[in-house]
Amino acid sequence: MPANSGWTRLPFERWGATCDTLHAHTQVLGKLAARLAPPEPQLQHTALRLTARGWETLPLAAPDGSGAIVAVVDLHAHQTAVEHSDGRRRVVALTPHRPVGEVTREVIQAVADLAGRVAFDARPQEVPWSVPLDQDDQHAAYDPDQVAAYLAAATRAAAVLAEVRAPFRGRSTPVNAWWGSFDLAVGLFSGRPADPRSEDFIRRNSMDAEEIAVGWWPGDRRYPRAAFYAYAHPAPGDYGEAALEPQAARWEPSLGEYILDWDDVVEAEDPHGTAVAFARSAVRHFCAACGWEPALSASLEGRPPPLR
Repeated sequence: MPANSGWTRLPFERWGATCDTLHAHTQVLGKLAARLAPPEPQLQHTALRLTARGWETLPLAAPDGSGAIVAVVDLHAHQTAVEHSDGRRRVVALTPHRPVGEVTREVIQAVADLAGRVAFDARPQEVPWSVPLDQDDQHAAYDPDQVAAYLAAATRAAAVLAEVRAPFRGRSTPVNAWWGSFDLAVGLFSGRPADPRSEDFIRRNSMDAEEIAVGWWPGDRRYPRAAFYAYAHPAPGDYGEAALEPQAARWEPSLGEYILDWDDVVEAEDPHGTAVAFARSAVRHFCAACGWEPALSASLEGRPPPLR
């Protein structure tokens, strides 16, 4: 079987409407995590996870103290499910032409039925629309075939990010699914603090430590192409001048990030290896440019190797 078997394109111009709807559905889960999970540095408690069935929360304390709940946007069954640790379960169907607002209201009611009422902030975040999630009748497109294509691409991207992160000997995050920006990312930390110099709540709380981020998104209105990306924070002004691997990788000034388009990955003879090479070359460059401990960069190359 060829190395690129199963790696398919994800044209945003075709699936953009479904993408926005799916993005809104994940925001409902993220809002639950932000409310119910104990706070962590860099807002890690708000992150979701990509699993074999879709986007999921970690176990969240039930508002009524009865145990824990997990919420999942199941992209195989095409439903949002809320599951209690005692085995009870509620499901809300995701179907074509069903508005986000209708789904959101049913999901919040399912949480209340299983685990007690939760104070829910329905304001969407980091998106170009402002209609509250529980009132959103604008986003209703949902194409199951496009959703399946997205999940196939996302799971392959997540495997790349997991492989890059695995040998790192410093503090790092798991492969997070970020519901605000609708991307997957790993964060690697130097162990030193940073000054975010921002009044914005998200920036102030998520960028208060030196970090290298490597991630993937499926395209959005700002950059309508699926792509891997990489950036460092804080970073010297000239760090975008380096040439990374592979040749198709480039610095994107409008984003302030290095980019490797998904189409260039799909077309490669070895898509997984190509994406891993991009991420590793970005981290090597950032470690050097930002003055990180050489041992941290070396650990990403497996030096020293993991114990066996």
